[in-house]
Amino acid sequence: MTQSVGIKDVARAAGVSVGTVSNVINRPDTVASETRARVLSAIDRLGYVRSESARQLRAGRSRIMGLLVLDMGNPFFVDVARGAERAAREAGVGVMVCNSAQNAAEEAEYLSLFAEQRVRGVLLTPADATGRNIETFRRHGIPFVLVDRVAEGTTECSVSVDDVAGGALAVRHLVDAGHRSIAYVSGPPGLNQVRDRRTGALNALAEAGLGPEALRELPTERLDVAAGRDAGARLLGLADRPTAVFCANDLLALGVLQAMYAAGVTVPDDLAIVGYDDIEFAAAAAVPLTSVRQPAVTMGALAAELLLEETEEGEGKRAHEHRRVVLQPELVVRRSSLAAR
Repeated sequence: MTQSVGIKDVARAAGVSVGTVSNVINRPDTVASETRARVLSAIDRLGYVRSESARQLRAGRSRIMGLLVLDMGNPFFVDVARGAERAAREAGVGVMVCNSAQNAAEEAEYLSLFAEQRVRGVLLTPADATGRNIETFRRHGIPFVLVDRVAEGTTECSVSVDDVAGGALAVRHLVDAGHRSIAYVSGPPGLNQVRDRRTGALNALAEAGLGPEALRELPTERLDVAAGRDAGARLLGLADRPTAVFCANDLLALGVLQAMYAAGVTVPDDLAIVGYDDIEFAAAAAVPLTSVRQPAVTMGALAAELLLEETEEGEGKRAHEHRRVVLQPELVVRRSSLAAR
């Protein structure tokens, strides 16, 4: 195995002190041109690469922030990452993106990795419903911002969308179209987003004078297309099948749409479908999908800006106050829910 080249190797090859090599790298103007040329030649010849992580640790400040999301297979989180990366890049900070895969144990491992790497801060969409992972991570003193989650019972910043309002938008639209029996394909019940969207759905039913029995919940273990197909199969097996379905995200909705297509059930004539997130694939589906749009790119950018503000250093540092930013969703109506009843 090839041994890495260190600053001492460069100093030895150039016939100078380690301090001189450091000056050439960090303060080249302080070194005589002839000596500087000799050191640079040694660096080039040996293939020396400066350890950025070591430099950052010495400075006490990292130029990397962590981003831990629930599912990088979901385009919604890709858009969140795009927004965070854009804001971080403008500040000269990189983003290390990791995927918990909706698994609390994997989330704990990545949070431990962030602590070991001494990242500048972390943008986090929690997978652990108990909050234990956050409590453990908080002991490291590394700032973090919750993304797509309200910071309930904590003092940290958060950027989220009003999911209660979003669930109400979806079901109010279906009720206005004449539906009185609606299924909710909900995803893992431990996720706050899933519960809040259900609360909004029930609120919309109550506004229309309908009781909670008008909403048939079909929980799933994951928030992906395969889980949506499974929920669609269960929906097809119901004797008194609802006439509409609201899904906790677009991937579930696309899976339900696939199951209906395979069974010869026409969308929206036989079953109306509404998703959530308004990912790019929603508009491109075989039957364009009505969806509740979340401003994912904006969410990621705002979260990164809050973290950068909190970790800013120097005399011009602004006073940071933890804030809970709640963005508003928007209903985007397409053909999957437009059949007349």
